[in-house]
Amino acid sequence: MIYETAPAKINLTLDTLFKRDDGFHEVEMIMTTIDLNDRLTFELRKDNKIVVDVEQSYVPTDNKNLAYKAAELMKQNYHLKQGVTITIDKNIPVSAGLAGGSTDAAATMRGLNRLYKLNRPLDELCELGIQIGTDIPFCIYGKTALCKGKGEIIEFLNKPPSAWVVVAKPDLGISSPDIFKRLDLSQSFKVNTYDCEKAIKLGDYEQLCQSLSNRLEPVSGNLHAEILKIKANMLENGADGAVMSGSGPTVYGLTKKERQARHVYNAVNGCCNEVHIVRLLG
Repeated sequence: MIYETAPAKINLTLDTLFKRDDGFHEVEMIMTTIDLNDRLTFELRKDNKIVVDVEQSYVPTDNKNLAYKAAELMKQNYHLKQGVTITIDKNIPVSAGLAGGSTDAAATMRGLNRLYKLNRPLDELCELGIQIGTDIPFCIYGKTALCKGKGEIIEFLNKPPSAWVVVAKPDLGISSPDIFKRLDLSQSFKVNTYDCEKAIKLGDYEQLCQSLSNRLEPVSGNLHAEILKIKANMLENGADGAVMSGSGPTVYGLTKKERQARHVYNAVNGCCNEVHIVRLLG
């Protein structure tokens, strides 16, 4: 049996530069990981089936699940005849902008690489993973990085300054493709990618908080007012910086001290069904 931890990601910045010929948007974003994890176990089977076992009924267990797709891709690409049972202990909220599905897929690729003793390098797994999800290459490494292209061009950065993270997901789901369709690239929106990169390089916590920015935030916020309300609530109650992650709807706030984080948690806990206090990893 093989175990893998799958940490959630957050966007410190997210910018969309232009629409590509392949239909995707060219992105430029700084992402890091937080101490909010799914845990996966992998066991070889006697048959050649892929079986995904998840306790939560709302999480698919067929090829709509990215972990299943990742296992299918690995079996096809490396001609693996023996099946696998993948058990997912889910803690990351789903459809949240935290890459819950992508990090499970990335953990599956790392896990099967060990389970089948393939010994393939991580960059090879990344080239495979981008076929099924744009956040998967980042999640395979699970560090802090500036990601470009569709998300597959990865430049590693320093670990960010230590901080507490209050993660709040309102009770709604958002479709990333829908948000990208609604994005109007003719409208200017400042994303502080350079300032964020500099803050991480210098270990400057204050500058990091000031640089948090996401071009998709006003798009998702116009559709769902709760997103902007949660952000305002966090900032009013002691968060040093706050922003939506990914295409939403999750908003997170950064604090230097745990008691600040508790204050922010208490302020948003009443309006969200999923709120967590965790640490930045990166």
